[in-house]
Formats: sequence, C-alpha cells, structure tokens
Amino acid sequence: MIDIKKVVLIAPHPDDETIALGGTISKFIKKGIEVSILIVSGHLPPLYKESDFENTKKEAADAFKILGVKDYEFCKIPATFIHQKPISEINQIINKFIKTRSPELVFIPFPDRHIDHRTIFDASMVACRPVGDFFPKVVLTYETLSETHWNAPAIEAQFVPDFFFDITQDIDDKLSALSAYKSQTKNNDSRSLEACKALARFRGSQNGCLYAEACKLIRAIE
Repeated sequence: MIDIKKVVLIAPHPDDETIALGGTISKFIKKGIEVSILIVSGHLPPLYKESDFENTKKEAADAFKILGVKDYEFCKIPATFIHQKPISEINQIINKFIKTRSPELVFIPFPDRHIDHRTIFDASMVACRPVGDFFPKVVLTYETLSETHWNAPAIEAQFVPDFFFDITQDIDDKLSALSAYKSQTKNNDSRSLEACKALARFRGSQNGCLYAEACKLIRAIE
C-alpha cells in the first residue's frame, strides 16, 4: 500500500472542497495526514462584489477550522473567468502549490458542467504528470454536487466512481463545515446540506457503509 502522509486538494471555488470531500478531509486530518487546499478562483468582479469574495473567504476559513485544515491558499481569479487566463499561468499556479507540498495524493475536480472545473481539471492533470524528480503517486478526481451531475448523458464525460471513502464517522464534520458556507447553501437546493447528506448516503449504500464520498481513479503508482 502507498503510505499517504500529505494530501493536496485543488478546488475551483470556496465550498467545492467541502461539498465534494469534507468528510474525507476530516477523516484524513484525524489520522494525522496533512491536507493542503488551493482554491483557484473566487466570487469577484465583474460577476460579484469584492465584499462577496471576502465573505466567502471567511466562510471557507470557518469551514476549514471545523475540518482541521490549517494550510490553504486563495487565488484572486474571478469565477468563470479562469479560462480567459493564459493556461500556462494556471498550470504554474497549481504546479507550484503541489510541488511545494510534495503530496502522495492529489484530488482534482471532475471536468463537469462548470467551465472553471474543466479548466482546472486540465491544468491539474498537467501539474500531476508522472515526470521529473517528484510527482504525486495517486491522483483522484472528485464529484461536486450539482455541477458534476449536469453533464449531458452519452454526449459528455459522465462521473462513474470507482474509489470510495467511508465517512460514516465524519459526516457530521462535513455537514457542520458546509453549514459555514451560508452564502452558498441558503436557498440553494442543489447544494443544500440535505442534498449533500443524501448523496453521501447513496454512495454509502453502494459500498456497504452508511455514508461515503466518491472519486474516480486517474492514477495510482505503487
């Protein structure tokens, strides 16, 4: 088995990390595994106010405190405008974050309906290439409730998970952390606490446990 001591999670926006893997993050940290999170874009002008960005940063910090995350960074790139940046710039940002942490495991977003998710998936795949003196030995792509399930069936890539984390003991931490994102979950049925718990219950039912979070394996090198 691969000995996992450090983990990096690349998140397109604040709340994606908790919606997708809040239980797994908590599970890892309880086991003494270091979890570092890079949030690539945020709620910034022109679509949002600067104050929205500051608010979601605070919400993220509150969520991370609940989960036990101490190492995290925010890139000041406006949401939905990541693809307008030179791709080499996005590649470099993600590559630098990964290389300075030297994780054995990297989580990246599934290339779904949201253009930010697709752009960051592509850049993360470049950053995780198995070349050079260091590269992560395990790469997993995660589902983000709502966006991942809105791809067109049989036309676009579909999320078909094959790697699961039992979060039965960690579901309360996930929901508590997600509740910190009031601006993202209030009046939003597709990302509500109830919807997230229901998805975790469904993933658990597929795998002989009460609650689980799902991933698609990209690479695992022993």
